[in-house]
Amino acid sequence: MRFRFFSFFIAIVCSVSLHGQEEVEPVFSNPYEVIYNHLRYLQEGEYFPKEAAKSLSRAGFSQAEIEALAIELKQILDGSGNRIFLEDVPKSPVYIDSLTDRKRYILTADFPDIYVEGDKNGWLFSERTVLEIDRIHKEVYPFGTHKLLNLLPQLGSNKYFGLHLWQYIGILILLTVGFLIYYVINFFVKNFLVSLTKRFGKVDLARTVLIPAAKPLSLMLVATVESLLIRTLQLPTVVGSNLIIVANALVPLFATVFFYKVVDIAAIYFTKVAERTDNTLDDQLVPLVRKILKVFVLIVGLVAILNAFKFDILPLLTGLSIGGLAFALAAQDTLKNFFGSLMIFIDKPFQIGDWITAGEVDGTVEEVGFRATRIRTFRDSVLYVPNSILSNRNVDNHGLRKYRRFYTRLSLTYDTPSRLIEVYIKGIEKIVLEHPETRKDYYNIFLNDYAASSLDVMLYIFFEVPTWTDELRCRQEIMLEVNKLAEHLGVRFAFPTQTLHVEEVPGQLSLTPNYKETKEQMEKELEGFFDKNKK
Repeated sequence: MRFRFFSFFIAIVCSVSLHGQEEVEPVFSNPYEVIYNHLRYLQEGEYFPKEAAKSLSRAGFSQAEIEALAIELKQILDGSGNRIFLEDVPKSPVYIDSLTDRKRYILTADFPDIYVEGDKNGWLFSERTVLEIDRIHKEVYPFGTHKLLNLLPQLGSNKYFGLHLWQYIGILILLTVGFLIYYVINFFVKNFLVSLTKRFGKVDLARTVLIPAAKPLSLMLVATVESLLIRTLQLPTVVGSNLIIVANALVPLFATVFFYKVVDIAAIYFTKVAERTDNTLDDQLVPLVRKILKVFVLIVGLVAILNAFKFDILPLLTGLSIGGLAFALAAQDTLKNFFGSLMIFIDKPFQIGDWITAGEVDGTVEEVGFRATRIRTFRDSVLYVPNSILSNRNVDNHGLRKYRRFYTRLSLTYDTPSRLIEVYIKGIEKIVLEHPETRKDYYNIFLNDYAASSLDVMLYIFFEVPTWTDELRCRQEIMLEVNKLAEHLGVRFAFPTQTLHVEEVPGQLSLTPNYKETKEQMEKELEGFFDKNKK
């Protein structure tokens, strides 16, 4: 009997002691029990925040605060579209996270700070998780939308076809807000921006650029607002999570379309800038950059859309890197040509319209593309030269010449007197100096050679003209003036001739000269020639 009295006394003391202290945190043996307890007691048919809060570490919070945090944690998971599949949650008491090598289980990759953690006393939502819940909750429900979580249920709690009245009202408000945003943006673009562009005479810009770009922009903003508001409706888990994921995916989808249009707008602007520059290669660079930017926008948009659908893009990126390596090996020539085009645009060895010579390539540049450069030959045929070849060859750019050389020989007959040759050369020099498009500081006009059948005068001058056509025109002008001068002075141009010389013919004097003068006599004749010239 003493033993029974002692046991009863111990039980009363323990009961009083427990009622005088805060409730002791329960112990869960594995991650599954922690998460299951939290989600179970926050369901619509079984809503007991006090029980759900037992899955959270206290972290110095009061009972009311910890219950509010438990509710916010559930709202974070629902509002972000993250469904927790309990069958995938580990049930092992000694579960170890492979990344951190600790007894830790992260619920979703979207929120690495939300995890359950185990120690010698059992498993609970970690203290770090409890401290971060309020911050993460404001990120999931920004711009004050978290206030709607408590405001909307006050509109009516009656339930029809699986949804509460306030949820139907919220859906109606959501659709109305989306329609208003779409209407206001399109109205602003059509009635303000379009009229503004028409005032400046840019009607085509408004029709082809602004109006098409306004639609994806308005849809992007609508999808952004809808993705924020749909979280506050607290729809059933399966429906709500899927709708949130779709709404989140629509944002990068419409953003991709919008920025795809923005690339066209930027291309129009840069085309105008390129037209104001003297470098015609810029005109080819703009469409090339436009194509690269569009591909970049599509790739980034695709990755963002897949990420919104909770698609694990890491294996995809890994596969793309391996596939890219295989593709690079299989398409070495294509990549060489692409980088060759980049080097052409960077170094700018020629411009559109320049006449170039590179090995066997000779013609006028018409277009520079990703793979090849199109050259119009002087036979009027089109030659496509891979950019890798052009970037590795010596390119002679005739279009960059400031002066264009003209070299020829004027063959005069051997019977032309020396004094006439001197006068003729001075006349040609005057023709060159008086021509408006010849180089005046450098030219050479001299009697230069004794040819087989002529006395050759070298004509070596330069024209200061931009194109080959202008060069041909100047050549013609100079040559006509030289011919007119020859006609005026009586200068005769020599033809290729051959003279048959017979040394001795019977009955006639020999044509072979008979030199009887001595060396001393010849030297006196030489001195007399120079003395005569001095006079």
